[in-house]
Amino acid sequence: MFIACEFFLEELAKYIEAHLIETKAHWLRLHFAHVYQENFKNFTLLHENALVSLVGRDDLQMKEIMIWNYVIKWGIAQNPDLPSDYKDWTQENFLSLKTTLQSCLPLIRYFQISGDDIYEYVHLYKKILEKALWKDVKMRLLSPNKPVASKILPPRTILTKKLPTRTNEPFSTVINEIHLAEISSWIDKREVKCFTENNPYEFKLLLRGSRDGLTNVAFWNLCNKKTNVVVVMKVKGTDEILGGYNPIGWEKPNTDYTTKPCNDSFIFSLKNGAIQNSILSRVKDPTKEVIFNYFLYGEYEIFQIHKKSL
Repeated sequence: MFIACEFFLEELAKYIEAHLIETKAHWLRLHFAHVYQENFKNFTLLHENALVSLVGRDDLQMKEIMIWNYVIKWGIAQNPDLPSDYKDWTQENFLSLKTTLQSCLPLIRYFQISGDDIYEYVHLYKKILEKALWKDVKMRLLSPNKPVASKILPPRTILTKKLPTRTNEPFSTVINEIHLAEISSWIDKREVKCFTENNPYEFKLLLRGSRDGLTNVAFWNLCNKKTNVVVVMKVKGTDEILGGYNPIGWEKPNTDYTTKPCNDSFIFSLKNGAIQNSILSRVKDPTKEVIFNYFLYGEYEIFQIHKKSL
């Protein structure tokens, strides 16, 4: 819209403005500060009516002292003959600025500005304020509960951005907490299965087929050189859950694949639905434990496990 206005495409600008208001009103409210801060990058080019309309808004999402500073900067830009250092200004210079800003100054919420900011920023230009107003501003800082004659504008409405409702994604779409406890017991070579409440391992999801893709690229991007990994997958069309534990992980080969012996890896089938018992198969001879087979799977996940700190 700013581009359309800059090229005086009035009809287009009006159309875009109407479209934003009608279809993006909620977004505009939540991002009000950003929209106007972007506009303020060239705010010295704004027409006076636009600036007055902007400063008068109750929902302008900016600190009051920032609004004051912008207004002063705009006013100075409209008076290019003013000395660059305000210390060199004459009474006529302050009067010129006051006249330029006569429609904006009453819209500033002076009583919402902190004492530090009053004396650091507003005090420099006190001569452009009405004497009674400046007296009341100082009095309010010294005696906050004492009534003043000047009109006190209400604070601007600060819009709080509401975050979308967070949905708790299940840790797995293949296995449950009981399965985790069983796998953890196998990793520790326990005869008695772990309880779900005191599982000694944390399972961090590295890859989910339905989320990250069922490709070699996804696998190597997310799992290359990861150690202590557990793979689980559902066999398509059945209740079977197959998987395995690989403590040494995989490393993407540069040429042909290679195998590494490992005594602690194992494969398993988990109890699920009509399948009443889990099956564990450990390595007997690490130099010969390579099995190739094929089946269709519906979903698979890879976790990296870490020992929980006590």
